[in-house]
Amino acid sequence: MAFFSGEYECTVDAKGRMVLPARIKANLPEIDAGNVVLTRGFESCIVLYSQTEFKKIYSKVSGLNEFSEEYRVFQRNFFRGINEAELDGNGRLLIPKTLITHAQLEKDLTVVGMGNRVEIWSPVLYEKYLIQDTNAYAQLAEKYLASNKKE
Repeated sequence: MAFFSGEYECTVDAKGRMVLPARIKANLPEIDAGNVVLTRGFESCIVLYSQTEFKKIYSKVSGLNEFSEEYRVFQRNFFRGINEAELDGNGRLLIPKTLITHAQLEKDLTVVGMGNRVEIWSPVLYEKYLIQDTNAYAQLAEKYLASNKKE
């Protein structure tokens, strides 16, 4: 399983190509041979998955009951944003224009390792989703990570 972490400053060129940070690239499973999946994030970002990790999510989404309108709506919105990409010899990947528009990307990018996935953000939008209050962050940590939490 790939494990992505860290925060990186990157750029996208006029053709929509970005160089994947070396630490992110090094954590891609060899079995995927530089092939990744890009999709719309639930927020205004792009989510990058290894092929291996994406197959797990694909199975869950495609397994939803197609006779349920709510599931069909979710599937339609989920699958419309999927793009397969391959890293070139320089470690670059091409981001489709539709995803660049969705994430409101310009030249500068913030790339964030999120465990099983990577998020690609406009730095301005990314800052809006970060917790600025350290006390609020501590409260969330306690809520979700405290050992006495009952499930």
